[in-house]
Amino acid sequence: MKSKKTSSSIGLDIGTSEVKLVELKFLKDAVELARFNLEPIQADLVSLLKRIAPSQAINISVSGASTVIRYIDFPRMNEDELKQALRFEAQKYIPFPINEVNLDNYILKEDLSDNKMLVLVAAVKKEFINQRLKLIQEAGLKINIVDLDSLALINAFNFSYSKEEDADIKNKTIALLNIGASMSNLNILENGHPVLSRDIYIAGNNLTGRIQDATGIDLKSAEELKPDIDKEKLNKVITAAEPVISDLSKELRTSFDYYESQSASSVSKIFLSGGGSKFAGLKDILANLLSIEVEYWDSLRQISIADHIDSKEAKELSAQLAVAVGLALRK
Repeated sequence: MKSKKTSSSIGLDIGTSEVKLVELKFLKDAVELARFNLEPIQADLVSLLKRIAPSQAINISVSGASTVIRYIDFPRMNEDELKQALRFEAQKYIPFPINEVNLDNYILKEDLSDNKMLVLVAAVKKEFINQRLKLIQEAGLKINIVDLDSLALINAFNFSYSKEEDADIKNKTIALLNIGASMSNLNILENGHPVLSRDIYIAGNNLTGRIQDATGIDLKSAEELKPDIDKEKLNKVITAAEPVISDLSKELRTSFDYYESQSASSVSKIFLSGGGSKFAGLKDILANLLSIEVEYWDSLRQISIADHIDSKEAKELSAQLAVAVGLALRK
């Protein structure tokens, strides 16, 4: 009897405070979490990657000031014509010299009015990409795909809500807010398609700093206070963190207002992920400030967990693993 063929894929998310690795196996009727790892960033990052990453090709992603995503209406054309037109048209929308970036695109909608189509255009500075490639190569690893954090996050979310019973979510306009240590990624999805993506430089470190100032405790202890805190300290910590969350909500509102000025619909719900999102009270404060429903989502929602893995630990870390999951889903 022949054994069932399986394939696997690995996503590696190198953040500013942690490295997250996810290996997924693609079975006949399911996707299975075969391995995951979450390690604090250390000075010798090459040694860390050598220790946790396997020899097979991996998928990585980048984000930040050297990257940009734009959603542009192009005249309807085929992919070959778009490739030729892209470098000329992109100069109007990309804030970097075109010869200094790697460009890519994806046609999201081909049936807009006035014979137009919606195209996602992504650009990353070559220097930035080369630095990341050098790091990976020094660790003795091979790269399969280079993605952007926001697009990997969208990939993970759409897979998590891909079933027929999730149609009520997929058919609405929602926002994904991934709060990391030094940066937050915001994406607005309309009927499952991204229409706005941006990075916001308000994140977990800002919350930790405010807590540290208010309580007089060291950085490590401040980090430990965020996800699980007793009622005695909760009010003091929330009061300290509120200005940061208020600033974040203003950035979100600005993005929502811009989107809504261009569209007939409005954002109906925010889905949270990322290590910084685990701060006690964040969900409720954001919901009150924005008058929008806010909830967490599980990046492993539609993924089975191998028997040798601690499923409780994996689920507890799923918010932090979301980008790595989205990368690993790209076979």
